[in-house]
Amino acid sequence: MSAPITSADGKGRLRLWLRLLRATRLIEAELRERLKAEFDTTLPRFDVMAALYRAPDGMMMGEISRFLLVSNGNVTGIVDRLVSDGLVARAARDGDRRAFIVRLTEAGAAQFKAMAAAHERWIDALLADVDPDEDAHLAGTLRTFQSKWEGGH
Repeated sequence: MSAPITSADGKGRLRLWLRLLRATRLIEAELRERLKAEFDTTLPRFDVMAALYRAPDGMMMGEISRFLLVSNGNVTGIVDRLVSDGLVARAARDGDRRAFIVRLTEAGAAQFKAMAAAHERWIDALLADVDPDEDAHLAGTLRTFQSKWEGGH
């Protein structure tokens, strides 16, 4: 167990983390509600479809999991339901029955485009009070953090 934070900088960073976490949770809860109400879908389904939309040639199941930072089991269940709904197609990769490429179907791409447009409007409205200069500064700072974290530092 680590020692309590004693520096002012450390306490400030802890407050920042808690604010970021709270903001993320509030926005995510609102997005979940709106996706359910307007599209009868879930945020995890939206996220899988978004990953597949960015990869028109498809993705392996493990690639989706890594991209979304979730377990293979979570992705498998979501993909199974998307296949059942006709929004995603799954095909064996080069005849290997254990490796599957997953792609959006035409219907899946059309549904995702509609959801993505609504999602963008919702985010714009939820963050409308953020000054554009502050938005750009915060986004740049978070990109710096992300590149350090993803690099394993």
